[in-house]
Amino acid sequence: MKELIERLIMFCVTVPLVIGIVVFLPQYHHLAVNISVIALSSLGAIEFAGLFKKIGIKIPLAEAAVLGIAVPFSMTLIVSFGVNSQVAPGILIFSTSWIIVSRVFSRAEKLKDAFGYVTAGLSVILYPGLFLSWIIQMTRWNDADKIIIVFLLIVIANDSAAWIFGMLFGKNNRGVIPASPNKSIAGYVGGLLASVLIGLIAIMFLPNIFTPMRILLPRPTTGILLGFFVGVAASLGDLSESVLKRSVNTKDSGNIILGRGGVMDSIDSIALAAPVFYAVYWFLFK
Repeated sequence: MKELIERLIMFCVTVPLVIGIVVFLPQYHHLAVNISVIALSSLGAIEFAGLFKKIGIKIPLAEAAVLGIAVPFSMTLIVSFGVNSQVAPGILIFSTSWIIVSRVFSRAEKLKDAFGYVTAGLSVILYPGLFLSWIIQMTRWNDADKIIIVFLLIVIANDSAAWIFGMLFGKNNRGVIPASPNKSIAGYVGGLLASVLIGLIAIMFLPNIFTPMRILLPRPTTGILLGFFVGVAASLGDLSESVLKRSVNTKDSGNIILGRGGVMDSIDSIALAAPVFYAVYWFLFK
């Protein structure tokens, strides 16, 4: 019951806040959204570095925080401020070069840790920042506010319905995937159905934004495809983080989000689903 109350509190607070940021702060190609992505990428990178620490691979948290924003920060400079597009590969090359060469002058006893450091450093550059940066890419589109809200609703509906269906109908069908034994088939099916439903609703109520352009398919079919692929990606994002946490014997990536755990526990589905939504939307509707 406590977990349910905490989840409801966070839902009632964060969903209106996120929608407000997306809808009412569109300036500079939704700079407020992009800054939020940068902040989440940094916090997620810190938590990711914390998971590495549990298996003896250490990267300073401050360094992880900076490396974690390399991709979304560069994308924000390009999208919101019109900086030359070459800045993105430039920042990425500088960040990865720093990771590779920064241990050249380490003391001899520290050299044995270099490989682990490089592995952790490259990982926090890529996850979750690289994946979340596709949300920043979405802000380039016309009607970006509506598109981003539909994307978030598909993911949120998937997560919420999976939890509800799992509680109601998942008692005898749990443990299918060892990485997350508490998840049930009923939960996965319910989450996917909810994502498809949001895709269909978007097609019905936002026809000017969700009109098939590249392939000749019935409009409801494109809504089903959008919801299906993004819903699958959202579920896989959640499961993938479960694999990472289970591999280091950790239940939550952190403890700063009420009822959820850490930042990564809250954005894992969004991170993996963002590039999938971008690709499917672009292919079907742009």
